[in-house]
Amino acid sequence: MTPSLTPRLSQLADADLVRPLAHIRRGIEKEALRVTPQGRLAQGPHPTTLGSALTHPHITTDYSESLLEFITPAGEHIGETLGFLEQLHRYTATQLADERLWPASMPCALQGNDSVPIAEYGTSRSGRMKHTYRRGLDVRYGRIMQSIAGIHFNFSLPDSFWQGYRQLLGSQDSLADFRSAQYFALIRNFRRYGWLLLYLFGASPALSRSFMDGRPHQLASLGSDTLYMPHATSLRMSGLGYQNDAQASLHISTNSLTEYSRDLTRALNTPHAPYTRIGVEVNGEARQLNDNILQIENEYYSDIRPKRVTHAGETPLQAMADRGVEYIEVRNLDINPLLPLGIDDTQVRFLDTFLLFCLLQDSPEIGEQEQLRLARNQTLMTEQGRRPDLRLETASGELGRTAWGEQLFAELDAIAQLLDQAGSGYRDAVQHYKPLLQEPELTPSARILQQMTATNQDYTHWMQSRATELARHWQQTPLSPEQSRYFSQLARSSLAAQQRQEEEEAATPSIAV
Repeated sequence: MTPSLTPRLSQLADADLVRPLAHIRRGIEKEALRVTPQGRLAQGPHPTTLGSALTHPHITTDYSESLLEFITPAGEHIGETLGFLEQLHRYTATQLADERLWPASMPCALQGNDSVPIAEYGTSRSGRMKHTYRRGLDVRYGRIMQSIAGIHFNFSLPDSFWQGYRQLLGSQDSLADFRSAQYFALIRNFRRYGWLLLYLFGASPALSRSFMDGRPHQLASLGSDTLYMPHATSLRMSGLGYQNDAQASLHISTNSLTEYSRDLTRALNTPHAPYTRIGVEVNGEARQLNDNILQIENEYYSDIRPKRVTHAGETPLQAMADRGVEYIEVRNLDINPLLPLGIDDTQVRFLDTFLLFCLLQDSPEIGEQEQLRLARNQTLMTEQGRRPDLRLETASGELGRTAWGEQLFAELDAIAQLLDQAGSGYRDAVQHYKPLLQEPELTPSARILQQMTATNQDYTHWMQSRATELARHWQQTPLSPEQSRYFSQLARSSLAAQQRQEEEEAATPSIAV
């Protein structure tokens, strides 16, 4: 175990900082494509029975009209969070007629770029801006890349922990500044050790040939429809996923909130020549919000983000500058098609443990050379993570995946024992995943390939079968009448809220967007 971690855990116990860990808050955002029974992307509009994608608090759309996003409330109880996510699935399943929810991160079979419909949000200023932003993503990256889905895990520690931890470390910073600095320390260590999550939870080793849309690639064929890498864990998080040349050149510092804001602000205000050539408004039609490297903060693709709930009219950077970082958002999690929800309580407990480890472990600033090294490790892990002889880069040289993983699991086990004093099931969760280090065939990425091969199905047909199986599962476990009324009322009230917003704006003088 790292020498600095052992005394830190003892100090937490001595300072009575274990009890606040019972009040960790978590929220889950899960995306899912709507598909036809034939495994094709649904082309119809967002179902009105689900409500307004603009104003519904829990069911919206991401990039595409066909890409649903479920958002749970932030809460302290894992069972309640996952239970709410399950209710969203069950309600949605009753509203989709013969459509299904695609159970994987990489999309179903696509018929070219234009087969992915851009999300619509109505005629209000905010609705038109959201649509224009997505049109900008189309001309910058293409729609096919935007059809990828994932799970975002939001995590925060209570003020009672931060107050005691600040005192323990002897910090003279304000609580907001201290909390922000510590969340950035967590983020830096997440970048260092996040390869472990890709190995354990990566679930996108293969994809439909249509995703490449004729582009050159180095993937192998597995039948006529499927492309894959034999030892891949998460092609979603590889170079095939969210990337382009402009973002590849971005270096956003995570050494402090000040540096992060500086670098992100520069990208938000620096024109990019290829985007300038595209044009912002052409023949009276908006193509993108602006021609800068980033249109808005959320365009920056990252495996983890600092976050704060914004007030009306605030940008995320303004909110964090005024009130500091409130929580972090983990973004490197694939949807696991082997699990009904794509995630389960054992994984959530492991994530709690891992993130607390990232916080408590020493976290020096990341320089340019380390940033490059971490990027190489991510590429290795996403594309070759299950290779038996895989070696990753560290500051002191290469280290085998299994050897490094065993070191991390020893530290995670100590963290889990601490968490079990405030809750339960944490050490069991760590022990549940430990065998995967020695047995790569137990990882989700390996099991998916095994099941495709065993059933002699290509990627699209295996996922289509799984989508049908899960649709039947949700429909056979209907909501209670009270739960159905709740979600039906949410849908109606969200539609009414969008209509009011549009009518009020239509009755007031026009303001430039």
